[in-house]
Amino acid sequence: MNGAYEAATAADPFARTVSFLTFLISSLSSPEVLQLPHDQVEESAETGARELGRLLLQAHLDLRARVEEAALSGLSSSSRAALADGRSRLEKNHRRQLATMVGTVTVARCALRAPGRTNVCPADRELNLPRGRHSLGLQRLAVLEACRGSYDTALEAIDRRCGARLVSKRQAQELVRAAAVDIDAFYTCRTPVPAGHETLLVLSFDGKGIVMRPGHLREATQRAAERATRTFRTRLSAGEKSGRKRMATLAVVHDAEPAVRRPHDIIAPPGGRTGHRTPRPGPKARAKWLTASVEHTPDHVIRTAFDQAEARDPQHQRCWVVLVDGATHQLGLVRAEAAHRGVTIHIVLDIVHVIEKLWAAARCFHSATDPKAETWVGTKAARILAGDAAGAVFDIRSEADHRRLTDEQRAAADTACRYLANNADHVHYGRALAAGWPIASGIVEGAARHLIADRLDITGSRWSLGGAEAVLTLRALISNNDFSEYWIFHTRREYERHYPQPGQHKYGLTA
Repeated sequence: MNGAYEAATAADPFARTVSFLTFLISSLSSPEVLQLPHDQVEESAETGARELGRLLLQAHLDLRARVEEAALSGLSSSSRAALADGRSRLEKNHRRQLATMVGTVTVARCALRAPGRTNVCPADRELNLPRGRHSLGLQRLAVLEACRGSYDTALEAIDRRCGARLVSKRQAQELVRAAAVDIDAFYTCRTPVPAGHETLLVLSFDGKGIVMRPGHLREATQRAAERATRTFRTRLSAGEKSGRKRMATLAVVHDAEPAVRRPHDIIAPPGGRTGHRTPRPGPKARAKWLTASVEHTPDHVIRTAFDQAEARDPQHQRCWVVLVDGATHQLGLVRAEAAHRGVTIHIVLDIVHVIEKLWAAARCFHSATDPKAETWVGTKAARILAGDAAGAVFDIRSEADHRRLTDEQRAAADTACRYLANNADHVHYGRALAAGWPIASGIVEGAARHLIADRLDITGSRWSLGGAEAVLTLRALISNNDFSEYWIFHTRREYERHYPQPGQHKYGLTA
């Protein structure tokens, strides 16, 4: 760089940017480049545009540093002391590196000092600089990519976007955990959109295991794993569990308009549908809200879901329908929470779980390839949907007795009957269909696959408790389409934590 260019750069922070843009235009219009295929030119243009963006950002920061230096130099010592809580000594040209979406830039700013006290850099507050070296934009990109796929693929995506390795794997993990800290506060401040009194309020719950690192299991699971004896050294035998999973609890709250149906709208009659009557559709879920946790207990997740439901219906004027899979512990927690809040709930056993039990029971009476098994399941399911689960249980047991099946041969049939008998209070499907309630928990089942299986259960994943909780809660937030609004909330909270002020403003959120 010659002396004239240095002088121009000193006079105008954007001089280097203009010079590079001129060079880039000259390069792309050179005879050599005019002979290249478009993909090579495209790559050169992309690289150049990224560097041009970095130079623009650097020039902007240099200009701000120059303006700040002039402003602080013009203040008296007492004015600087008032600005920085008694710090009046001015030191110029303090520098720090900032990794951004367009590359690494240097932030120059002034520091105000006082003996025995830490420095204060007013520009840090004005720029809302993070404590670490990664810009908020780069943090946002890292969080979204890490929630979408594995950390390795996230880093590859960041490298492609930014043109350089700006984030390490450990740093990405730390950024994800830090990004999730305000999710509970965000939803506490947020007011859901109200719905009419006729609109159903539907809650459903599920659980799914996540493979954890040693030392991150629940105590009971850890003790069971330590007590377990293995038949083989190198693999599990039938019925043995590895004891490596910690259960995550998921909950879904949504609104739905009632949709009246009949049993044959749910399941085809024996022989199939004739096509003369179109099946009536079920209730359509809207305003879906997901929450999940592997760190907190199931009662905490259920309580959080009830908080969301009560925010939608604080006067308990709507019809609350709770879809369950029959887990006894889950049912007890749901009933206890409803009683604590004084809300009337209508518990419905997921019909999909019932039909799965019927298919297993059908194998006791028909071979796996026998078409009659489908008719058998359809007949029993239609009877259950009509509200006669007890009659279906009697028929299944009578058929097993009539065929004189052994205990082993009829095991699946007995399991289905016990499942229906134990949940007799929750299989009044005739009433549910007549009232237009949903009877299947497919939304929470899909959420379990989407939130956990598609990310936390990928091959080779083993999670720490904090890492799994952060990714799980962030994926739920993204599924709720709340990430953009949350990120604004989170960056404001970060600003307040890093640069606290007396009487700093409070703010709430509305949907």
